[in-house]
Amino acid sequence: MYASNTIGSTILVVVGGSPIPLPNNQSLDGFIANGSNTTFTVPVTGRYYLSYQINTTASLLAGSRLILNGSPIPGSIISPAVAISSYNNDVVANLQAGDNISLQLFGLAATVILLGGGSTGAALSVIRLN
Repeated sequence: MYASNTIGSTILVVVGGSPIPLPNNQSLDGFIANGSNTTFTVPVTGRYYLSYQINTTASLLAGSRLILNGSPIPGSIISPAVAISSYNNDVVANLQAGDNISLQLFGLAATVILLGGGSTGAALSVIRLN
């Protein structure tokens, strides 16, 4: 599965976490996106490689993470010590059919603008390993 955001969305980040919409260039391969393109449902149980990137127009101290059924996936969390504008991380996780995955910014209250104009503001790849 692959989905991205190339339109330069504005995200209103809250301390507890705000999902990032990924409405562009979707190749879902059985995954199902919710109506706001922020949550993706896993079609098949297995071991998966998950990779994400987030690129913002300004540096900030927000954290990023992948959420599985409402809880952060261990190893997916980036909590920067200094302001950054580019987040990249990957993790391997066991996922069950019906699990829900989303990408979030969290940790501060801010308005964040993703890169746009055809550039990748955010992207999520989920690859089944077995």
